[in-house]
This record gives sequence, C-alpha cells and structure tokens, in this order.
Amino acid sequence: MITGRTVVALASVAVIGLSGYGWSLLQQAQTHLTTDNVIEHHTPPAAAATVPHQDGQDTNFLLVGIDSRTDVHGNPLPPDVLASLHAGPDDGFLNTDTLIVVHVPGDGGKASAISIPRDSYVSIVDGEGESFGKHKINSAYSIGMNNHGGSQTEGRKALIQTVQNFTGVHIDHYAEINLYGFDLISQALGGVPVCLNHAVDDRQYSGAVFPAGEQSLSGVQALQFVRQRHGLDNGDIDRERRQQAFLASAVHQLLSVGTLTSPSKLDAIIAAVQNSVVLDQDWNLLQFAQQVQGISGGNITFDTIPIVNITYWTPADGDAVEVDPAQVKQFVAARFSATATTSTTTPTTTTPATPTGKAAGASTDRSPVLTGSTPADTSQSITASGVTCVN
Repeated sequence: MITGRTVVALASVAVIGLSGYGWSLLQQAQTHLTTDNVIEHHTPPAAAATVPHQDGQDTNFLLVGIDSRTDVHGNPLPPDVLASLHAGPDDGFLNTDTLIVVHVPGDGGKASAISIPRDSYVSIVDGEGESFGKHKINSAYSIGMNNHGGSQTEGRKALIQTVQNFTGVHIDHYAEINLYGFDLISQALGGVPVCLNHAVDDRQYSGAVFPAGEQSLSGVQALQFVRQRHGLDNGDIDRERRQQAFLASAVHQLLSVGTLTSPSKLDAIIAAVQNSVVLDQDWNLLQFAQQVQGISGGNITFDTIPIVNITYWTPADGDAVEVDPAQVKQFVAARFSATATTSTTTPTTTTPATPTGKAAGASTDRSPVLTGSTPADTSQSITASGVTCVN
C-alpha cells in the first residue's frame, strides 16, 4: 500500500540544506530523529562487488515504505486518519510495500533510482545470512522480525541483506517511512503536479478518484494516487510507474523551483520527518545535504528492475512477480555504472509480461486488478525534469 514517499522526504532534506536557516534546522533535527543500528560495517559480500563502490563517494540508499499503523515512537495512528487513508485493517504484519535503491555517484554524474516491485519472488535471508526460502520480497521485514523475537531492527537487517543479495549492491544507508508520513510530508510541500492518461475511479479500494490530465495532489489524495493498483492493466507494475512519476515530479519541484524557502514549510517538513522516518545509525543529514545539493532535477533517473512474469504462481504465496536475479544484477550494475560515468543515459527496457487475468498483488487479496485498457509503457526511464503522464 505504501509508496515511494521516502524519496520525497530525503529530497526535502536536501533542499532544506540549501539555506542558512536550513543548516541550523538540520542540526537541531538530527538530535531528534529516530535511528536504528541496521547497517553492518564490513567488507561487502562477493555479490555486492558487481557494482563499483567508492566509500565516502558513491553511495547506495535503500528507501522503504512500510505499512505500519503507528508512528516511529510506537503511538497508534488515530482511527480517523487510518480511515481517510483507506489503510484497511491491521493484519499484524509489517510489509514493505515500496522498495527503491538509489545510487548517488561521487563524481557528479546522474543519480539513479531503481524500484523493486513488492511482490518480486526472491530468496529471503536474515541479517546473519540464514535462508528462509523464496517468498515475496515485501515479506522479508516480517520474516526477519518473526524469527528474532519481534525485533524491528532484525526485520530491517533481513530486508537490507535480502536486497543486497538480490541486486548485487552494498547498501550504505537505510531510510524507512510509515503510512502517515507521506500524508504529512506531501501536505508540507504544498502539492505535487501529476498527469493521468485516463480518468480513474477506485473509491472501493485506494479511494483514488481523479480526472484525466494534469493536476496537483497533496495529503491523502497524493497517497491515493500512488497506492492505486486495482483497475490498472499491469497492477503493481503500473503502480510502480505512478510512484516513479510522482517522485520525479516532486524532486523536480523541490530541486528546480526552490519550494522549500519558507521557514514555516521547513518547520513542517522537519516535524513530519521526525514523526514518520527511521534512518540508519550513521546517516548524517548535513553530509547528505552537501552530497546531493549539486544534483538538478533532470539528473535523477527512475527505472524498474526487469520483470519475467507478473502472474507467476507460487505454492505458498499465491500470485507473485517472477524475476531473474542474474538479469537484475546485470541491469542494476549497468544503470549504476552508467550514472557514474556519464550525464546522458540511454532509456532502458523493463517490459512486463502480457497480463493473463491474475493479479500481481498480495496473496491474500484475490480481487482482480488487471482490468485497465491501455498497458503501461515501461520502456522509458522517467527523469525528474517535469511531469510524466501515466496510466
């Protein structure tokens, strides 16, 4: 259900760092942020050597959206808030419904963000490398928690290790945002321009009811826009495309227009981040702002990993997204290496299989979601240089 709202939060931090007031605010915020000891400091495994990595220069971030019904302090969200977000009942599991790996090169090249569909069927391991077989990647967090006494720290470590093994990149930093955070942060930004190819009416599920064409969304509407999968030809794959378009537009607005120049907006952003974002123990916001402030909107590219089949049937997890780990590693390495060496990249292809009538959603949701009329075009990268129309 959760979208890639973490990118917006971190981009907001970067823009805040561009002003003198922002520097002071970041210093204050750093002491009140929620952090967790989830990044291991050791030599990356052999699989991670696929992508060139320079410590202190190139940096890989794992951005996670989680369907928690509490804030980062463990306080339950108000019932009226959950109702407005169409969050549904709490099933007792913490699934990570947005996974994005971001590569920021140290040589001034393009930053690259690659989405991993939540239902990708992969090998799950915990933070110590113990294998739990193949499952949907969004269950790695819960599997790690449940096998280590309910520890969210162990859940995060399991997710990080699983993503590292799957993509072949070493994760340097981790950022997690909960359900309510996107609502708060997008409101503080004052809205994000989006564009739909067709009008949508998904009031029964996500609550998304929007006309075709360009429009500006914030708060609950923004969350509905990036959560919808019912009524889309390729289900979660089309939703990934929406997430990328929304994030690209948000980053373009932040980095190119200078949205966050108001002290009141800066205060609102920091308050939202403090109540909804968890960072790894070593993430220094001031250093992060310095690292990314030279990146313009057009220098951030969004892609999705290659997909083999969006209607892959599994015995334990129901419908899932079939992926080829070797192909994924090759794709990620090529994208991240390209961003480090050139400012002009060639559009990549991530072509989902033709839908056959089964959904690529969670195994417990058997309602049809592949009912749209126009397949999403995923053959082109999305860049943060404007507004991209999507289904």
